[in-house]
Amino acid sequence: MNTFRKRIRQSIADPNLQIALDNNAQRRKVGRLSAFASLPDHQERRLRAHAVKADVVAHLDEYLARFIEKVSANGITVHRAKDADEAVKIVLDICDTVGADRDPPLLIAKSKSMVSEEINLNHALESNGIRVVETDLGEYIVQLRGERPSHIITPAVHLRRGDVGKLFEEKLGLPYTEDIPVLTGTARKVLREVFLTADIGLSGVNFGVAETGMLCIVTNEGNGRMVTTLPPVHIALMGIERLVPTLDDLALFLSLLPRSATGQKLSVYTSLINSPLNRQARHLILLDNGRAALRNSPLAESLFCIRCGACLNACPVFRELGGHAYGSIYPGPIGSVISSGLVDPKFAYLAQASSLCGACRDACPVDIDLPAMLLRVRAGGTPMEKNEKQEEGVGTPAPVKLGLRLYDRITRSPRLFSLAQRTLGLLPLPEWIRLPALTGWGLSKDFPRLARRPFRARWKNIKQGIGEEGNQVIAPPEEKLSIDPLIPQSLITRFTDELALLGGKVYQMKEKDLPGKLAGFLASKNIERVCVDDTGAELVTNISSTRETDPTVRCGVTGAMCGIAETGSLLLVSGAGQTLTASLLPEVHVAVLKTSRLVPSLADALGRPEVRNATAGVIVTGPSRTADIEMTLTIGVHGPGELHVFLIDDSETV
Repeated sequence: MNTFRKRIRQSIADPNLQIALDNNAQRRKVGRLSAFASLPDHQERRLRAHAVKADVVAHLDEYLARFIEKVSANGITVHRAKDADEAVKIVLDICDTVGADRDPPLLIAKSKSMVSEEINLNHALESNGIRVVETDLGEYIVQLRGERPSHIITPAVHLRRGDVGKLFEEKLGLPYTEDIPVLTGTARKVLREVFLTADIGLSGVNFGVAETGMLCIVTNEGNGRMVTTLPPVHIALMGIERLVPTLDDLALFLSLLPRSATGQKLSVYTSLINSPLNRQARHLILLDNGRAALRNSPLAESLFCIRCGACLNACPVFRELGGHAYGSIYPGPIGSVISSGLVDPKFAYLAQASSLCGACRDACPVDIDLPAMLLRVRAGGTPMEKNEKQEEGVGTPAPVKLGLRLYDRITRSPRLFSLAQRTLGLLPLPEWIRLPALTGWGLSKDFPRLARRPFRARWKNIKQGIGEEGNQVIAPPEEKLSIDPLIPQSLITRFTDELALLGGKVYQMKEKDLPGKLAGFLASKNIERVCVDDTGAELVTNISSTRETDPTVRCGVTGAMCGIAETGSLLLVSGAGQTLTASLLPEVHVAVLKTSRLVPSLADALGRPEVRNATAGVIVTGPSRTADIEMTLTIGVHGPGELHVFLIDDSETV
C-alpha cells in the first residue's frame, strides 16, 4: 500500500504524464459520446448484453462444452489451462513442435493480448530462447522501453511523441523526429519483416461463439490479421469467460465494444476465424487462472467485462494516475476488482483507489456494477484458496475502520442518526474539516460541513410545497433526451456516406464498365501488377496478377461478399486455399461490390450462411489506422492505407 501511495505521488507530479492522460481521457470521452449518438437504443443494448453475459457465466460449463466441441470439429486444436504455469507450458510445447531450439531463435509475432500479460508469457518465452515481438504499435513501443502496457486499449498512453522519437532513435537508429506519420511508418517497415518471417503468430480472442466455434478478433492496425494468417502456426489465448452464445449475440457485442473502446461504430478489422487456413495449424488455449473462483464469488459480475477500457477513461482517479501507478496487469476500476482474483490476492488494496462516484458503471457497455464490487473487495470479497482467510477492508487505515464501525452503529438507529445530524449541524464548524493525514482520507479529500437542517426536516416542508424561505417550490421542467431519429436512406447512400467518413472512396458504375474503370484506376496509380484472391482473379483477367504473398505488390483486388450500410463496412470470406492477404498486405485495397449485396446492419451480414461455412472472414471498415501516439490518427499502419470500393449497379439484373 505504501508503494502504491508512492507511485500515486510520482504520477501526479509528472507533468508529461498528466498532459498525456488528459488528452487521452478527453478525446476518448468525446469519441465515445459521438459514436453512441448513432445508436439511440444503446441503453437497451447494454441491458441485453448484461443479460447475455449473465447467462453465459451462470451456465459457463455448458457453453464451454458446446464451444469446445464446435472448435474441435472445425479443425482447431483445443487446450485447457487451469493456471498461468499450465498455459505457458502449453505454448512452450507447441513451440517445441515447431523447433524452439534452432538457430536463429524461433520468432513469434504477437498481437495485443491482455491474457498473455496476465500469465507473463513474454518473459517465459524469452527465458527459453524464443524471440517475441509485439506488433501492435503501442505494445511495440512499450516493449522497446521494457514496460508493461499503461492502458488496456492504448498501451503507450503515458508517452508523448518526443518520448517515442527518442526511443526510435536509440533502438531503431531513426534520426530523431517528432513526426508521428514518420514514426508510424518506421514501425510498419520494421514489423512487416517480422510478419513475413515469423514462425508462429500469437493473438488474444475478443469473443468466442458457442454455436459455431468461431473466434472473433478485433483490431484497427491490421496486425491481428497478420499474425493469424501469415505464419504457419497460430496460437490463440482466450479467457474461458469470453463466450457469446450465437452470432446474433456477437453482432450485439460488436455494436458496443468499438464504440466504448475507441469511439468507432466498428473497428477497422473484425476477423472471423472458423478453421485453419490451407497449410496452417491453429491452436486455442482456454485459460481459467482464477476465473472459476470468481464465478463462484460475489465478484462473478466482473466476468462480464469485454475489455473495452471505457471505465478507465471515465474514472476520475485513473485519469490522473495512469496504469503504471497501479502496478498490476489490469488497471483502473475493473482492474481493482479482478487483479486480486486473476493475478495476485495482494492487489486487493487497489480497490481503495476509487471515489465510488459511479462513472465507471455509467460508461460500462455491459452495465457492470463496478462500485458495488469495489466495495465488496474492500470488505474482503475477493476469491481465495480454500482454508485461506482474507482481512476485511484491505489497505484501510485503522482509524478509518474505527470511524466506519461507529458510523455503521449510528446509521442503524434512526434516532441516533437524527440526533447526530442535529448535534453536528449546530456545532460552529468551518466550511470543511481537514482530517488527520494518518486516516488516509485527509491526504487528498475534504470532509464537507454537515447541513444545519437535516434532510428529513427539510423534506417535510418540501412535501407541503414550501421552500427553505417559505416560498412555493416550483419543480424544474423534465429534461428530455434529444435524439434525432435516423433519417431513412437508401442502402447505397448510407454505405457510401459512412465509408467516406472513414476515408474510403466509392465509385458507382455499371458492370460492363468495370474492366475499363479498374484498368484506368490502376494506371492512375502506376500499378502494373496486383495481388488477388479467388474473387479478385475473376476481375483482373487482362492485368498481371499473383496469388502469392508478395510484399512488393502495391495493390490488392478482391470481391466482397456483402456491404454493411450502417457502418460502411465490407465483409470478405475465404474459400479453400484463400488467405485474404490480398486485402491486407498491399498499400491499396480495391474491392468490388454489387449493390444487390448491400445489407442494412451487421447482424444481417453475420446471419448469412457464407459466414458460418467459410474458413475465415473479415469485416473491413475503412483503411488501416492507429492513434497510439498522442491519440493522433494515422492512416495506413500494417494494413492498406487506401480503400477503394467499385460499387456495381446490378439492379436491372436482380
